[in-house]
Amino acid sequence: MTFQQFLLILWARRKIALSIFGATVLTTLIVSLILPKEYTATTSLVVDVKSPDPIAGMIMQGMMTPGYMATQIDIINSDRVASRVVKLLGFEKSAEAVEKWKEASEGKGTLESYYGNILQKKLDIKPSRESNVININFSGAEPQFAAAVANAFAQAYIDTSIEMRVEPARQYSAWFEERQKGLRTNLENAQARLSSYQQEKGIVVTDDRMMDNETGRLNELTAQLANAQALKADASSRQKSGTTELSLEVLQNPLIQNLKAEIARAESRLSEISSNLGKNHPQVQQMEAQILEQRQQLKQEIGRISGGAAVANKFGTIKQDELKAAIEEQKKRVLAIRSERDELSVLVNDVETARRAYEAVGQRMSQSNLEGQSQQTNVLVLSPASEPTQHSRPKVFLNVLVSIFLGTLLGVGAALVLELSQRRIRSAEDLTLALDLPVLAELDSTTPNAHKGFRFWQKTSLNAGQAASKA
Repeated sequence: MTFQQFLLILWARRKIALSIFGATVLTTLIVSLILPKEYTATTSLVVDVKSPDPIAGMIMQGMMTPGYMATQIDIINSDRVASRVVKLLGFEKSAEAVEKWKEASEGKGTLESYYGNILQKKLDIKPSRESNVININFSGAEPQFAAAVANAFAQAYIDTSIEMRVEPARQYSAWFEERQKGLRTNLENAQARLSSYQQEKGIVVTDDRMMDNETGRLNELTAQLANAQALKADASSRQKSGTTELSLEVLQNPLIQNLKAEIARAESRLSEISSNLGKNHPQVQQMEAQILEQRQQLKQEIGRISGGAAVANKFGTIKQDELKAAIEEQKKRVLAIRSERDELSVLVNDVETARRAYEAVGQRMSQSNLEGQSQQTNVLVLSPASEPTQHSRPKVFLNVLVSIFLGTLLGVGAALVLELSQRRIRSAEDLTLALDLPVLAELDSTTPNAHKGFRFWQKTSLNAGQAASKA
């Protein structure tokens, strides 16, 4: 089909096409004017996903996920929010609303779910593409009611968000409280075992100072034993030595040194006097008696010192035995204290572990209590809905434009369908296509004998149309 043929068909069927076009546009206009007017109110919300949680002090990673905003939209569209909206608007207080619900549902279900489903049908949630703003649109026959419902949905969503955060926190708080009671019992039992052990063993100080003191005392006794062993070895060597005059104590004794000096002086004087007076002289004999007395005194003093070495050797043996016994006793005490300290360390660790667990659970319980009492939310009302001044539906101008387009399509379609059902020859091209023969000439009304040619053309057209229909 050529464009010329298409125009000829439209011109031939113009009455039907124009009738359908006019009926479509007129019907749309009348319906748009008759339909009740609806008003749309919009409430804008901002969902803050970047600010840290005021209690936890950190940004929740779940808020940064791409599906977070889609989840919030699903929450707004949920039955829980719709039921809360019905409660906020006070439908249960209206006798007319209650009666309408009973008639429609025959008392089945709940009033909140019935009116919540009705409100959800007229609710439209539109999130912004590049921001965290959510627009809540509600359409209603009354502007004031539409604004009230839009604001009620925003408030119900905020309250539901708080509940969804608070309810798990309260459950966690109750669980932590029960857990804390058990941990408190464990801590008290551990502290009781520690106190009982300290009283049983007489331990006052729980640190390592007592152990250090006892170890220091053991080291001191060991040093004293080493010193006593050295002194005993020296005394024993002096006692066993035959030449006691050459011993260190004898050589260093001042009395013996003085006696030896006096004897030397006396012997020198005796030698001098003897050479002058002779051996039988009284002074010589007196001097010899004095020297003999001094030698006897020196011998007694050396013997006394030698006896002191034996006493020292004996005393050293006794002291050494006492120190060995004290060291053995001190070792047993140190080992006993070390064993007690090991047991005490285990008990102290049990107490510290129980205390840390108790404090950790107490801290989490306090945080959960704060979260359970918090009424803060990350959703804020950017702009509340106000009473709309102009209706949003029906859109007469847009409906008329759509009806013009639709009426044009319907009119053209109807003309084409009628043409296909009742095929006509309207041009030389139609005749050529129908008979598959070339057209020799075309006659119009101004040509002589045009009426004869017209009859021939009409007859030929009729025959061609019949032949085409048979074909």
